[in-house]
Amino acid sequence: MIDEAAARHGIPPNFVRSVAKAESGMRTDAVSRAGAIGVMQLMPTTAAALNADPNNPEQNIEAGTRYLRDLLLKYDGDAVKALAAYNAGPGAVDRYQGVPPYLETVTYVDRVIQDYKKSSR
Repeated sequence: MIDEAAARHGIPPNFVRSVAKAESGMRTDAVSRAGAIGVMQLMPTTAAALNADPNNPEQNIEAGTRYLRDLLLKYDGDAVKALAAYNAGPGAVDRYQGVPPYLETVTYVDRVIQDYKKSSR
């Protein structure tokens, strides 16, 4: 499902996979303390805005990948900013004009980038 969604949205599959690993460990039943759901850990409001059922793995992966693509477009292909926005929200990235100084977000961005680099060798 990740490969198909990535292909539809023009994102390297390993990049989407790295996000899914960091978000949920690729678990379809994952639910965060904050209420994010599924493989791509979509918040219910984000899923609703993307017209997706976050509990449906296929819709979750499709919507999360589409959201990631939208963030990459918003930030002119800047993967670091897009990842930070995926984690902390676009408002935080815009407010700080880059990765916000939140330990969770800094760690998240680094973890995804490192996993993607490793998987792309």
